[in-house]
Amino acid sequence: MTVQTASNTSVGQWRTPIVLVMCGCAIAMISFGPRSAAGFFLTPMSQANHWGRDVFAFALALQNLLWGVGQPVAGAIADRFGAPRVLAAGAVLYGLGLYLMSASTTPLMLTLSAGLLVGFGLSGCAFTIVVGALGKLVPPEWRSTAFGFGTAAGSFGQFLFSPLAVALIGAVGWQATLWTFAALMTFIVPLSLVLSVPRTSAQAASAPAQSFAHALREAFAHRSYVLLVIGFFTCGFQLGFTTVHLPSYLLDRGLSADIGGWTLATIGLFNIVGSVSSGYLGNVMPKRYILSTIYFCRALSIAAFVLLPASPAITLIYGAVTGLLWLSTVPPTSGLVVVMFGTRWLAMLFGFAFLSHQIGSFIGVWLGGALFDRFGTYDPVWWLSVALGVASAIVNLPIVEEPVERPAAAAV
Repeated sequence: MTVQTASNTSVGQWRTPIVLVMCGCAIAMISFGPRSAAGFFLTPMSQANHWGRDVFAFALALQNLLWGVGQPVAGAIADRFGAPRVLAAGAVLYGLGLYLMSASTTPLMLTLSAGLLVGFGLSGCAFTIVVGALGKLVPPEWRSTAFGFGTAAGSFGQFLFSPLAVALIGAVGWQATLWTFAALMTFIVPLSLVLSVPRTSAQAASAPAQSFAHALREAFAHRSYVLLVIGFFTCGFQLGFTTVHLPSYLLDRGLSADIGGWTLATIGLFNIVGSVSSGYLGNVMPKRYILSTIYFCRALSIAAFVLLPASPAITLIYGAVTGLLWLSTVPPTSGLVVVMFGTRWLAMLFGFAFLSHQIGSFIGVWLGGALFDRFGTYDPVWWLSVALGVASAIVNLPIVEEPVERPAAAAV
């Protein structure tokens, strides 16, 4: 009770857990929205510039990879110097990348804007940094729920921006839509100031002293952390492939672009329920069981979607089921990092798990475009997603949900 009271006082009377979570949710929504709607720019940009699908797919695959590569670095900086600086810098890079993406007329320009700038921008202002900040600021009993709401807010951004992208592209064109999304990134800067962590906070004072290098050695020598990182690869593979290629897959099967937009919106809407529920369940049951169940159910839903005939109803049902399982992996994954290692290097260690996620996303996005151009179908990637889902369900079961042993810290 003493630590909790001191922590609440140190962040200011007005910055209650609810205020902190709301600001974190707003940042997650704004940053995740345009990125989740990227698939709707594939067809118009490819047609306008006479590109194959592989050009756009590679740029977004690189975006996902660089997002992951930059995440541990951004997380370490945020852990050391505070989240607001990282969030603001990420928002500027993100907005600049979206603006330059609208002017891209060559594959290289698209790779540098949509791939390089947006990728590194996301590593600085996406929900991973928000999760790290909330983990330090809110009381322990709020953490799992805060992680769930923060993740759900990103999903609400997907729900909001997917139909918005379709409507804006139809009304003002894809270039003006990208300009609009770029301008929205400026709102992240003032919101980020609320998530500053005072250097004198009781949480920081009570944390054991640990260097950056020691935290890395400790984490990657810990079997359960390595299993968690490996399992998170599948989440990225499935999400990256679905976000970018599902709209085109549905068009190939004779459904309209509107169905694609509403399917991704449905995924975002239902993931609000899934993420919040996952965050709540993380307080009352083992997190490894939550993760294993999510991955296995994903595999079943993908298999059913591919085998059943294409129709708007089946597609929207798939979107709803997928939404419940979409980013609901984030609260238990980040929660397990806290259980094992505490909050001192939370953003960095969760960042390395997220790097695995984004490597999977890179492969899923790139492989989708490459195999489609080779075989004229997405089916091989869908079935690979099924196999990976089953594998990750198995990998997460042996995880041990206990704090890492620190003999020196215990002796002190």
